[in-house]
Amino acid sequence: MISNLRASALLAAAAAFLVPNVLAIPKVSRVGRYLYSDDGSRFYIKGIAYQEQGVVVQSDDNSFGEPSSFIDPLAVPDACSRDLPILQQLQINTIRVYSVNSSLNHDDCMKTFSDAGIYTIIDLALPLNGSIDRTVPTWSTNLLDEYTATIDAFSKYDNVLAYNVGNEVVIQNSTGAAPYVKAAARDIRAYLTSKSSSALVGYAAIDGDSNWRVALANFLSCDPSGSNSDATAIDLYGLNDYEWCGDSSFESSYANTFGAYAGYNVAAYFSEFGCITSPPRLWTESASLFSSQMSPVWSGGIAFSYFPATSAQGQFGLVTISADGKTVTTSDDFDRLKTQYTQLSPPNDPPQGSVTAASFPACPTANSTWLASNTIPPTPNEFACDCLESALSCQFTPATSNYTAIVGELLNTGCSLLGQAGGSCDDIGSNGTAGTYGRVSGCDPTIKLSYVMSEYYETNNRNSQACSFAGNGTVNPLSKTSATAAASSCVSSPSATFTPSAAPTGSNTVQSSGGSSASSGGSSSSGGVKLVANTNAVVGMGVVAFISAASAFFTLA
Repeated sequence: MISNLRASALLAAAAAFLVPNVLAIPKVSRVGRYLYSDDGSRFYIKGIAYQEQGVVVQSDDNSFGEPSSFIDPLAVPDACSRDLPILQQLQINTIRVYSVNSSLNHDDCMKTFSDAGIYTIIDLALPLNGSIDRTVPTWSTNLLDEYTATIDAFSKYDNVLAYNVGNEVVIQNSTGAAPYVKAAARDIRAYLTSKSSSALVGYAAIDGDSNWRVALANFLSCDPSGSNSDATAIDLYGLNDYEWCGDSSFESSYANTFGAYAGYNVAAYFSEFGCITSPPRLWTESASLFSSQMSPVWSGGIAFSYFPATSAQGQFGLVTISADGKTVTTSDDFDRLKTQYTQLSPPNDPPQGSVTAASFPACPTANSTWLASNTIPPTPNEFACDCLESALSCQFTPATSNYTAIVGELLNTGCSLLGQAGGSCDDIGSNGTAGTYGRVSGCDPTIKLSYVMSEYYETNNRNSQACSFAGNGTVNPLSKTSATAAASSCVSSPSATFTPSAAPTGSNTVQSSGGSSASSGGSSSSGGVKLVANTNAVVGMGVVAFISAASAFFTLA
């Protein structure tokens, strides 16, 4: 059906004018493994995914169909006002947004949703260069700066429920990426605490095999120090769960999942749900998800998705938007979700006063299916990395943010050449399975590249040609020391953890116009001259530090 948005918008505006919003949206807190509103009532996430899908370039190395660009839905006030009456028909209280541009203004949209009693769960990752790469993971200054810049942009709003530090980063063959996610959770938790923010720290997991999926959940909420501390733990575990297809039942679809998480120590919800493989989408899982059968563990879920989204399984989406962006057409799927959502009445128990504080147990031990080390990466140190960069003898000079196409290739080549000369790239590498992290591994990929180029240049007696790298390197005449000596001096405490500082001004690499935003690794031309990598390059060192598209945006497995 087609909604008359002009009339709806006028009525909403009139209501807002006649009845001022004198009360702020209630604060939601985690108590033990449950969520509670300020008044002590149990809070359930009754939400919907709210983000238009960006451009998806299909390729062999993009099996998840992850977009290379995005549109920030919270930076388009007209669209937020257009969609609010539709969202209100579902009686939702939360939207999940997968990527935002911290350089844009979000005041109007955030106020629109706050006034309507709608919270936001904001993923901190961005497509391409702005996420923890599940294939070659790293937790580095560029990612930390991006995450904190987003938090700074949204810290003034009262309706941010949680920030997700990752989405489906860890899959069956990449459990060694989990320590990087946990390090991100640790540093983001410390940063939020330093800003007196009540927002929760979350992660959204893929619904993989139970032999590693539950270990991941336990790992993200454990305490490696054994002191029952929440310093490295998430508050909110999300599971992207599409088990319930068609008109199923709790016993057939959810009983095993409920049992697997029965003893979980922090709040959990379905960060995506809504199977499309057995159409039509009846959404009968909603009644089960919000029932007393599930509520002892689960605190609601996010229906996927408001906007159309294409996946290998088929087409998601509950509405379509007209070409001029003014009219919303809802689908039969929307009507069925509306029927289910408006009938929900989840139990208001256990009483908040009866809930004990969460405990944070020891971390799971590694085995054949769970390979993550309980030693997690240190906090990326911007000051130390900047110190190192200024001291390096051969510097990567082109102004490019196209890490995948330029920096990654140059790192492969540089490490190959360095290896052939008897050196190694251990200082820039890391290994989440072994729990080893090179002293330069937390720096921006461009600084890692300058470090490798400097080591190669110095190995060749500072011959200027050894710093060229096809015009991508420049000799630093002010450098008075070797790369390794500079690293020892600048990165004097390579395993240190501390509360991060705000991102430097201008650190956000996302470029956009209006509400549309292209990722930092988009199709814009690079300032670098491509250096063709040796096909026989030594690539077995675990040193490739570029950030790829993995897990940046919503993924549909």
